[in-house]
Amino acid sequence: MLTSNRQIKELSLQVRQIIDGQEVDLRDNREGAFSALKDDIQALAQMKHEQVEILQKDQKVLKDALADISHQLKTPLTSALVMIDLLESAPPEKREEFIRSIKANFKRVEWLIQALLDRAKLEGGTIEFKKEKVSSLEVIKRAIDPLGIQLELKKLTIEISGESLVYCDIRWTAEALSNVVKNAVEHSPEGSTIFIESGENPLYTWICVTDQGPGIGREQIAKVFHRFEASGSEAGYGIGLPLALAIMRGQGGDIEIKNCTISQAAVVTLKIYPPEI
Repeated sequence: MLTSNRQIKELSLQVRQIIDGQEVDLRDNREGAFSALKDDIQALAQMKHEQVEILQKDQKVLKDALADISHQLKTPLTSALVMIDLLESAPPEKREEFIRSIKANFKRVEWLIQALLDRAKLEGGTIEFKKEKVSSLEVIKRAIDPLGIQLELKKLTIEISGESLVYCDIRWTAEALSNVVKNAVEHSPEGSTIFIESGENPLYTWICVTDQGPGIGREQIAKVFHRFEASGSEAGYGIGLPLALAIMRGQGGDIEIKNCTISQAAVVTLKIYPPEI
């Protein structure tokens, strides 16, 4: 069947509508070269639509990440600037204290930027997890190594028990666990102990972190994984636990949080499921 000028003009108009962002269905389910051409254009239009959606999503993730970083950096940076201003006129015995405070604030800034960028990568789907079987003790070691200074400042000790093989991306799982332990450090009384235990059951392997703090109120448990909403202290920022959950769920795992039935202290459990057969 010959293609008429009317059909060509109609197709040209429809293509222009697609270029302008309108949704047009070109399919006519008929045989022939012209119908095949319309189907090909329809497929290209669908690809364009999907790519636009991906770009819009990426732009939103980036915009939200930049807004979060800008907002959350204000407190530690302002505190550091105030300390720097005071440092010049401070008596010698106070200068060391101010310098320690300035260093601590910049450490918080460094951690916060990395945490927010990691969260943006996870939300944007740009992280590929490389899972393998590793010892839970190796994951725990990697998680607590960067926290030595915070533990020392609060005179905290960590008690580790149990061992199991976990199927995970060790780097990212250690990052998730590190954020959980960091949260425990911030809420632990000075001189107390943080307990990290690992084990397994028929459904999953687990790594559990228990502090000796006051626990979490029922109304707060529902919010702890919502970014910035559950930060009860300036040091908490409300990003660590949401980031940890995003990492675990990105690998097909999960995090459970509750209060200990005996001491009422917070208990946070990372759940790692075996590979699908």
